[in-house]
Amino acid sequence: MKIAISATGKDLDSQIDPRFGRCQYFIFVDPQTMEFEVSENEGLMASGGAGVQAAQLVVRKGANVLITGNLGPNAASALSASGIKVHLVSGGTVKEVVEAYKSGTLKVVSGPTVPPHFGKPF
Repeated sequence: MKIAISATGKDLDSQIDPRFGRCQYFIFVDPQTMEFEVSENEGLMASGGAGVQAAQLVVRKGANVLITGNLGPNAASALSASGIKVHLVSGGTVKEVVEAYKSGTLKVVSGPTVPPHFGKPF
């Protein structure tokens, strides 16, 4: 089991980044051991398609679950097609949301929560 989490920093005490496609980092956590790996979000500054690029990274890294703040329609579609379960949170640290996942208290979503290009800087 591997959980992908959108994060603002590179460790378990980092805050959740509410943006999926344009988050700074993804932290991939084994919830049993709390061992983790950090990846920079390759699509952070993409002019378009950031959500799909981020979804491809999550799939490539072998995550089964994603925890994030928001999800656009293209990313939601890509993640759904890959069988990745998506849970939404409104904040907290990476460590806190992994604990919440383990306790079964996170909200599951099956579709987008924001419109296209939601997190795109102008």
